[in-house]
Parts: sequence; structure tokens; C-alpha cells
Amino acid sequence: MIISGGLAAFYCCLILIYRYWFKALKPFQLPVGLNPSLFFSIIIPARNESVNIEKCIQSILSQSYPLYEIIVVDDHSTDDTPLLVAQLAQQYPQIRLIQLKDYVDVQATNSFKKKAIEIAVEKSTGSWIVTTDADCLVPTNWLYYFNAMILAKDPVFIAAPVMFTQNGHFSGVFQVLDFLSLQGITAAAVSAGSHSMCNGANLAYSKQAFEAVDKFKGIDHLASGDDMLLMHKMKKKFPNRLAYLFSNEMIVSTSPMPDWTSFIQQRIRWASKADSYNDPKIFGVLLLVYLFNLVLLLGLIIGLFQFEIFVLTCLIIAVKTLIELYFLLPVARFFNLEKTLSYFPIMQLLHITYTVVAGWLGKFGKYQWKNRTVR
Repeated sequence: MIISGGLAAFYCCLILIYRYWFKALKPFQLPVGLNPSLFFSIIIPARNESVNIEKCIQSILSQSYPLYEIIVVDDHSTDDTPLLVAQLAQQYPQIRLIQLKDYVDVQATNSFKKKAIEIAVEKSTGSWIVTTDADCLVPTNWLYYFNAMILAKDPVFIAAPVMFTQNGHFSGVFQVLDFLSLQGITAAAVSAGSHSMCNGANLAYSKQAFEAVDKFKGIDHLASGDDMLLMHKMKKKFPNRLAYLFSNEMIVSTSPMPDWTSFIQQRIRWASKADSYNDPKIFGVLLLVYLFNLVLLLGLIIGLFQFEIFVLTCLIIAVKTLIELYFLLPVARFFNLEKTLSYFPIMQLLHITYTVVAGWLGKFGKYQWKNRTVR
């Protein structure tokens, strides 16, 4: 267990560093009296989202920022998604519907979402691209904040916060807590210049910069990575012009996966791009986290036969839990989720197990996403 102790020390130090970065963040304030000046093209790739797409679009239409268009790219939906969007487009001229089937054959690519975004960018009229997902709801001053940060900081790429809503189920609480840690690390790392993570449900980037990095070329063979892998292309081309919009007025909300199966499939999808980063530091951190959880899981299994190893493993897990709680406290306050943290200790064993399983299948397995099998 010497290896486990060493990994635990490195992991805990890393989490404490992330906490320091997060605590150092200052909320971005919306300037009083700032007029709209930038035109945004909001891109929403959608596949079989008839339950969510109208609410998503209405949340965008309800804000007061006037300079934007909404481009929904229907990705071979088999439900009423394109029909619902077309009906809204008849009422609101700023909405446009693009059918991906008119441009991409269903057998021709493994990366439908990236193709959808690329085509939408080509058809867009805005100088800035904003992406969200069809199952998301955006805040009232969403575009005002993007407009203000662009004018104040001159970035080419902006990441912003995303959070799951509460659905009252145990699986939903687990996903909220897991995602809470991911969002905390995202905010801390991007703001510190590490640029390790982001989420395509709440992104903005310069159309000119997107074209300057040659769009998704080089990462277009992967089904996932329209957000994080694009961020790393941007970082390489524009190393000092990435930003995180830290404000709880910018939180985009979405529902957690409805059941454990879809949750695991989602996390396998996210893990599938782990070895595609060109930055060895990021891959090293991901590998460290995976190995640490793997050693803990093996320690618990071996501990069933060797009591001393079981006790030591449980001690390391307890220290890990306390360190992570210390990190998550300010993150939970930011998202107004302090009460949910009470469930965090009892989720540890499940979290360790799923991290190992999803990480392994993300590299060597396959997953189902939007009724597609991806290898």
C-alpha cells in the first residue's frame, strides 16, 4: 500500500491547490449601463430532444439581449424535434433550423455533434459563437455577461458554469455531487491558466479564432470533445486568451441522466477522449486520478482477505473524503448546494467504482449515446 499512500498524497495536494485557485476567484460583475454591441450566433445541436427543445429555446428568447440568432442543427432525429423547431422558427425570425442529414450521411462520420457545429458556424452571421445543449435552460442575462467579458478581457474562448438540477432520486444526487466537483475544478483550473476542462453546454468563442485553429480538424474522429479538445486547440493557438466567466448569474442548468445506465454511458463517453489531449500534464492528472481510484478499489477487494489492508484503505478513503469536502464547500456555496454535501461521504465507494469502470470502458469499450453505438 506504499503506492496508494504516495498517490493519496499527490491527489490530496492537487485538490488543495484547486481549492486555493477556486477561492482566489473573484465574481465577474456586469457593468451598469453597458449597451449590447456584439452579435452572437447560438448553436444548439439536437437529436431526439422533443421533450426539451422548446423549453431550451424559450429560455433563450426570454432574455433581453437583442443581438443574436439561434441555429438549431437537427441530428437525424427520429422524433418531433425538427417539427417543433420549425414551428418556433415561423414565430421567431431569429431561429433557424438546419438538417444535418442534408450535409452528412449517417454512416459517414463518428462525430455528429462536431459536424453539426461546424456546419452551423459556416451558416452563422455572428462574430461570436455560443453553444449550449438542447436539454439546457440558460439564465436571463446570459448574453449580456458574455458581451461584457469579451469587451473587458478580450478573450477568444470563454467557459462558464453548468449544473444539474435536482430530481429527487439517489442517482440524481450522486450526479449533482460528481458534477459539482468537476465544475469546481473547471473554474479553478481555467482561471489559473491550466485550461483542463469546460462544458459545451455553456461556451462562447470567437468565430475567427475557431476558423484560425482549423475548426475540429485533428479531433474530428472522436465522438466527444467538441468542448474540451477544442479548448486545448485554442490554448495552443491563443495561450493567454482563454477565460472563465465566474458568476452565479451565468449558470446554465440541465437535468441529470434519468437512470444509472444512461449516467454510466455518459461518463464513458466523457472518458473516451482522455488520451487525446496533447498536453502531457492534463493526461498525467487524469491518469493519477484513475490510478488512485483503482488502487483504492483493489485495496478494498484485497482487504476482504487482509484486515490490515482494509483498515489502511478505509483510512485513506476517509482522508480523501475530508480533503474533497474541504474543496467542495466553497464550490457548493457558489451553486447554492451546501445541503447536498451531506450525502457526499456515503457516495465515496460508488464514486470510486464508477470512476474505474467508466475510465476503463472509455478507453477499451463502447457506449450507447442518442441511440447510437460508439466504439
